[in-house]
This record gives sequence, C-alpha cells and structure tokens, in this order.
Amino acid sequence: MSVAERLTLVAATANPDKLAEIEAILAESGGVELLARPKEVADVEETGETLEENARLKAVAIAEATGRPALADDTGIEVEALGGAPGVYAARYAGESATYADNVRKLLADLSSLPDAGGARRARFRTVAMVRFPDGREIWREGTVEGTIASRARGASGFGYDPVFVPDEGDGRSFAEMTPAEKHAVSHRGRAFRALAEALCLSGLAGDGAMR
Repeated sequence: MSVAERLTLVAATANPDKLAEIEAILAESGGVELLARPKEVADVEETGETLEENARLKAVAIAEATGRPALADDTGIEVEALGGAPGVYAARYAGESATYADNVRKLLADLSSLPDAGGARRARFRTVAMVRFPDGREIWREGTVEGTIASRARGASGFGYDPVFVPDEGDGRSFAEMTPAEKHAVSHRGRAFRALAEALCLSGLAGDGAMR
C-alpha cells in the first residue's frame, strides 16, 4: 500500500512509551499512518468518569486543534479486591504527579495482605481506542485482558503496571518479562487497536490493504 492510500491520524498521547506501543500495533495493519501530536497542543485534562469519556475528550480536543482525524485511547487496570480500582485513575493512582514506580508500589502495598494463590489478586486491563474526525464522526473499540497482580515487580520491559500484571493467556510471565510482540498479541491495547484498525478498514476509512 502506498502512503497516499493510508489513513493519517494525529496521536492524542504525548507519552513516548504509549506512542511507540500504538505505532507498533498499528504497523501490523498497514492501513494507518500515525503522526505525533504537535508540540504546541497542550495536554488534555482527563475529567471523564469512564475510559470512553476520557478517550473522547482527548480525541475531540486534538481533532479540533489540528483539523485532522485524531487517535486517542484511555486505559485502566481494574483489581477485583479493590472494587475495580485503580480503574480510570490508573495513571494517577499514587497522586497527580505519580511515576510508574509510584503507582506500582502503591498497588503492591494495597494488596500486600492477599495471597498469590486462590484468585485473591485477580485483575483486568481495559483499553478504549477511538478515532474522532473533524466532522464529528467517531469509531471506537475496546480491548481487555484478564490476569492477576504479582506479589512483586518482575521484568524490565514495557511500562506502567506491566511488571506486576500476569496475563492468563501466557506462561506465567508478567507483561514486563515478555517481548513487545508477545505482549501485543494478548494485551488490552493490542486487542483494542487491532479491532479499531479493522473497523476503519471495513468502514472504508482506511486503505484497501489494511489488516492484510
């Protein structure tokens, strides 16, 4: 497929880790070209109460600011023992300026009294991925993966909660112990963005070669 046939989208995220992961997943489709968010466009405040609301807030803001179709997502990790928390607040679980390590430490501390066995540490990752067009059209898809929270951080790859999330559809390794390709094959973000790319292809908004 030539570049002219591809759908060009502006990424809402300025997180380099997330951007690299999304680019790698979308590269599988061949139907989408992703542009970095312009530096002059400020971060969008995530005031939504759901992943869908936050993804929409970001996608609308970038589409309006650039006049181009925008690609946004929001991701949460839901721990059953914590009543679904951190959920939509995953990125700021330990505070507004929390680092990845801060959030992981708080999660492990909150679960420290729970055993590894017996399903006490069940969790799921969810991602909503959305494309918003300047004319108001939008397409979004959701991806989920079930798993458990490990009792300690393991592995050096990935980002966020990857060192403590062990997917059911794996061999016991955390996301941070997997290669990027292994993670993308079963991850929430991989599923959400592959489904979104397929929806764009089927709708005729991405090139004919998408998803081949």
